[in-house]
Amino acid sequence: MKLINVFALSAAMLLASFSAQAETQTLTIDGTKGKLAAIIQTPQLVQGEKVPMVIIMHGFGGRKTENHLAMIANKLEAQGIASIRFDFYGHGESEGEFWRHTVPLEIEDALKVYEYVRDLRYVSTVSVLGHSQGGVVASMVAGKLGAEIKSAVLMAPAAVLRDDAIRGSTMGAHYDPLNLEGEYIEMFGGRAKLGTEYIRTAFSLPIYETAANFKGALCVIHGTGDRTVPYTYGIRYAEQSPNAELYILPGEDHGFNKDLERATDIAVEFITRQVK
Repeated sequence: MKLINVFALSAAMLLASFSAQAETQTLTIDGTKGKLAAIIQTPQLVQGEKVPMVIIMHGFGGRKTENHLAMIANKLEAQGIASIRFDFYGHGESEGEFWRHTVPLEIEDALKVYEYVRDLRYVSTVSVLGHSQGGVVASMVAGKLGAEIKSAVLMAPAAVLRDDAIRGSTMGAHYDPLNLEGEYIEMFGGRAKLGTEYIRTAFSLPIYETAANFKGALCVIHGTGDRTVPYTYGIRYAEQSPNAELYILPGEDHGFNKDLERATDIAVEFITRQVK
């Protein structure tokens, strides 16, 4: 593990401009249980050219169009790197009901997206990037695919979700994990539902065990002010990886709202170094 002193980095990464006009495409991909809405951004390609691809994954209750994910996609595009953002099952514009989603299902869907982009003629390598629960999914996908993944970036990875399930408290919803009844429980004051299958699968999810199978380049970015997922969960990822760079951002919250530019610059700069 390599601990990076973020204060030694420049205040803002100088991104090289990619002068050719880029292309943005909306599409759907066949997921495990339904269609997944996605956005692909690519730099303008000449005949026969291949570029790296990054699969970007949102968190619990999120969507592909969130500001920080769009910023990352745009910055990757500026570096001549393609990306795909997609809504997990039951999120955003994808099919399905939110309460029916589980982390294992999200892993299966992420693998479907990987299979899709892997076969695109212009893709040279595939990397993964995930925020929060998407970081957990990215880490486990990398662990499952191993050397097929060029690099992985985890931003505030929510590995706490297993401990939350064991404690019986997820995002403010309280329950007895050993005596779950019905298909879902209410959360956020009745504005949403949390599926009991989500809890059952999270209870025994082998997060770190699966992630440890990835031996490639790993970047973990976490803030000390994160009250949703304590930064120690990010540190554990880095400690078990032989090729990890760990960025601990003082005072940053779960969404990196203190300095989102810095957090996204770190992610993009890391990927660029690995794939170029």
